[in-house]
Amino acid sequence: MKISLEETAKELSERNIRPSIQRVRILAYMKENLCHPTVEKIYNDLHPEIPSLSKTTVYNTLNLFLAAGLVRMLNIEENEIRYDIVMKTHGHFKCESCGEIFNFRINIDDFPADDLNGFTIKDRDVYFKGVCPKCRKEKVKEAE
Repeated sequence: MKISLEETAKELSERNIRPSIQRVRILAYMKENLCHPTVEKIYNDLHPEIPSLSKTTVYNTLNLFLAAGLVRMLNIEENEIRYDIVMKTHGHFKCESCGEIFNFRINIDDFPADDLNGFTIKDRDVYFKGVCPKCRKEKVKEAE
């Protein structure tokens, strides 16, 4: 799905973020690619289109978007940070075979946290890991 760069620039302006071409394209990329990308993936995919783009610009832009509530950070693996544009509460499943991350509906607020009375909860996440149906089918074919 192709996102309007004009609408994306307007959205950034409404959040008091200067809509540079890099910022507009990074936000549009996030909306077009719901794949929970890393800084590296965003950089590699956009660099041919924007040769002046640097990994530092991508990183700084994502931090700006985090602060503005446009994206959220996923830290499913210790050595890998990914970014999610879907701000509605949901869970994540990471396939240990292909590495893809899938969203799934869940009401995280229904999980009891009675043992945390007196605590301030800033974030709630649900992560599952396993093997996705596509990879399971491939493993069955390999075994045949």
